[in-house]
Amino acid sequence: MQHFLSRGIRYLLFIPVYFLALSMAMAQNITVTGKVTDDTGSGLPGVTVLLKGTTTASPSDVNGNYSINVPSGNGTLVFTYLGFLPQEVPINNRTTIDVQLGTDSKALDEVVVVGYGTQKRSDITGSVASIPKDRLSNLPVTDLTQAIQGTTAGLSISQGSSVPGSSGTIQVRGINSLSAGTGPLIVVDAVPFFGAINDLNPNDIASIEVLKDASSVAIYGTRGANGVILITTKRGTSGKPRVSYSGYYGVEDIANKLEPMSPEAYVQKYKDYMIAQNLTQTQVLPNNREVDAYNAGLTTDWLDEASQTGKIQEHNLSVAGGTENIQYYVGGGYLKQSGVVKGYDFTRGSIRANLDATITKYLKAGTSLFIADKNSDGGRANLLNATAMSPYSVPTNALGNYEIFPMFPELLFANPLLGLTTDRVDRSKNLNGNVYAEVSPGFIKGLKYRINASSVYTIGRQAGYTGRLANDLVGSAYANNNETHNWVVENILSYNKDWEKHHVDFTGLYSAQENEYTSSGASANTFINDELSYFNLGAGTNRTSSSYGDRSALVSQMGRINYSYDSRYLLTVTARRDGYSAFGANTDKHAVFPSIALGWNIANESFFQNASFMNQLKLRVSHGKAGNQAVAPFQTFTLAAPVRIPFGGSSAIGVLASALGNANLNWETTTSTNIGVDFGFFQNRINGTLEVYHSRTEDLLVQRNIPVISGYSRIWDNLAEMQNRGIELTLNTINIDAGKFRWESNINFSSNKNEIVSLYGEKKDDLANGWLIGKPVRAIYNYRMIGIWQEGEDNSAHDPTAKPGDIKFEDINKDGVINDNDRTYIGTTLPKWYGGLTNTFHYGNFHLSVFLQTSQGSLKGNPDIFYGDEVGKRNIPAAVGYWTPENRSNEWPSLGYRNPRGYNFARDNSYVRIKDVRLSYTVPGTFMEKYNLSGLTLYVAGRNLYTFTDWIGWDPENNHSSRGSGDWTNNYPLTRAVSFGLNLTL
Repeated sequence: MQHFLSRGIRYLLFIPVYFLALSMAMAQNITVTGKVTDDTGSGLPGVTVLLKGTTTASPSDVNGNYSINVPSGNGTLVFTYLGFLPQEVPINNRTTIDVQLGTDSKALDEVVVVGYGTQKRSDITGSVASIPKDRLSNLPVTDLTQAIQGTTAGLSISQGSSVPGSSGTIQVRGINSLSAGTGPLIVVDAVPFFGAINDLNPNDIASIEVLKDASSVAIYGTRGANGVILITTKRGTSGKPRVSYSGYYGVEDIANKLEPMSPEAYVQKYKDYMIAQNLTQTQVLPNNREVDAYNAGLTTDWLDEASQTGKIQEHNLSVAGGTENIQYYVGGGYLKQSGVVKGYDFTRGSIRANLDATITKYLKAGTSLFIADKNSDGGRANLLNATAMSPYSVPTNALGNYEIFPMFPELLFANPLLGLTTDRVDRSKNLNGNVYAEVSPGFIKGLKYRINASSVYTIGRQAGYTGRLANDLVGSAYANNNETHNWVVENILSYNKDWEKHHVDFTGLYSAQENEYTSSGASANTFINDELSYFNLGAGTNRTSSSYGDRSALVSQMGRINYSYDSRYLLTVTARRDGYSAFGANTDKHAVFPSIALGWNIANESFFQNASFMNQLKLRVSHGKAGNQAVAPFQTFTLAAPVRIPFGGSSAIGVLASALGNANLNWETTTSTNIGVDFGFFQNRINGTLEVYHSRTEDLLVQRNIPVISGYSRIWDNLAEMQNRGIELTLNTINIDAGKFRWESNINFSSNKNEIVSLYGEKKDDLANGWLIGKPVRAIYNYRMIGIWQEGEDNSAHDPTAKPGDIKFEDINKDGVINDNDRTYIGTTLPKWYGGLTNTFHYGNFHLSVFLQTSQGSLKGNPDIFYGDEVGKRNIPAAVGYWTPENRSNEWPSLGYRNPRGYNFARDNSYVRIKDVRLSYTVPGTFMEKYNLSGLTLYVAGRNLYTFTDWIGWDPENNHSSRGSGDWTNNYPLTRAVSFGLNLTL
């Protein structure tokens, strides 16, 4: 791998050198020389001097001097340099041309969305990161988390599954809770978003910002402890209507197949298994139908039977435009995906309409309407069973029907294709409406009042019927419905003023929010036929039903002041007060979350003006608190559950105590400190951010044990503490900027150390949950494997029950005996560091982007490398070996090993992945003008092309295991996709 990477680097370095040499070789005739300076007269090195309309280019030297050969004196020279305004100068037969470039302050003056407003990037005191905008276009993804994974320091996204329609898990700066949710608050168009992240169409999104530190998130109070992600959707602009279409079509396959053993190896495995068990082998394979197929020479590739070539297509059409007073954006999208495992289908249709209207000089109003409809209907094949089936078995019988148990009389593994016969419904709808009105009274300049109102209604429906073809001779059905209604009203008052070198702005908020959830479900079995499916549960002999509902409310007030002096000294002070209805009677339902942040734009100091090599240097420090509601509705109440009991010869409904409430439950509160440095060298040719942070979360919600004589065994309480420490680096570079050729790089690095500080009010481990004081929350506490017992080794004292081929464990406490006291901290499923590297190459109208994503230093239990007594009943991966007297492995146990100590086979799951490769071509303007087009880009993209890892399994990242639970979501492999698409604007 090292040789491969080093050779690849040499190739990457060769490409720009080649193109630069090519452009220089085309020069001829007249030589033009001169000097390029900035507005202070200092020479600028590395300025690109390009003969317009050609590839002829030359860079300026360290003193700003340049020399370029041109074919005639009638052309135009174009001078470009990052951080400065480009300039075009006609040659007019001159041989000496000196140029002074003006500073382009656009990068520092870029307006960035922050909570409840916007700020110039140069004035931001908190930790706010922007997702690269190119991740939102020319990238065929089905879910927003796929687009932003690995792009931003401090933003960790784990793609737990590649199931069509699934979303990744999002975390900002580590885990801050043991029992509550750890995902960030999602805000869309300034309003909290309710629904699944994959309800959002990435094509509708204009920008994404991530708020990470206390100063940035404290304004969201009780919802900000896990970070905040701000999403801004596209809006209309004044001018003629712009009609845009984007679409792509792609194919998918399994990125890394965990191939089962071949038929020959499977036969040998059974023979070795019988020997390891000291059993006499009477037939070539364990089951009658396997023997019949073996004698007939019939084999089946079950993985091939259960999988297929996946197909994916998406189409988006939008219209944007408006007048000076009214602007609109209307967009619709359609996504259809057929997965690589048969039956895994997903469709999403969405419509968004954004409208902004200037009604009077003082009044502006608008709306954002959004509808998403998702469908995952259909029965599905079972990949778990497909990897387990004997190759000497067949899917169908002589009548063409599926064999229920192809390995009969083995009943552990049913036909993996039976799920395709299931009548299954899985649908959801999200109806989201936001409206706002903004008043700017003219009698007080800088004063604004805005009201936001949002209502979100989500509907879910799941139903299914399993009949005779799936070995349920009586038939079973279920039908579930759920509804969620959320509304938010926010009153925002803002004021800003500039005088002399001072700037101040104030933001005040009063908001109210209510969440309501209801669900109902029913199931039945023993139907007289399969015709009714789930449409008439009353036709079933045995029926059950259930329902649930809850409601909670949040009332908040917030104030924030930003102050700056001469764009040098910056101050932000924030405080938010939240009141939450679900807290108990014995605690204050309100809490205040304050923060303060300071910033110093050192580069703007007079003593720094001569440091021409550095044009940006800002120091930021912030400290504050944010909260997590954590407590769910009814958690503070003592609850009883209905039970059916015999009474008088029949059954009656009674109630039984089910949960003990705690009226003292309170907020989980995170206090954090952040120190950051923003820097830019050589006119921002090298720029980035370095940050370190520390956060401590108190009053974590856990369940503690209580005496069972009370009638309960556990109760919720605020009795734990946790901390996170980390470092983050973002680095953007322009490596080469030579005429038509440009090479840019973006690097982000994140390292977070999570640690449990205390549990249950004391420093005592909770081994049952794997919570260890001083260790990460997701610790692996187990035995440490040091090899395999070999024949001739004396294990009588150390591990007397072990036999050759069993796992040898380390005697941690050196007492000479292996027992529970030898379990220890092995590692954590949390990575030591993670990051991403994007290299983007531009040559003329061609653009190539290569994105690498990595996660390093974590461990994960790997059941795919051990199957216990199942090895006598199932197929196993070809990549997994086993110990025999002839093959004395020191890595794999024998087929007779039973794993009596519950060792989880934790292995390093670090990886480096070629996540995305995109090659796009922007059609030239001459073609656009000829056909009256505004823009056309064609592209080809590859996703998850290759993963460098030592992990044995389907994927080191996700939660898939071929020994996973019956949940189909856990039995879906990582997919590789190649797509072709275009973006067209009329």
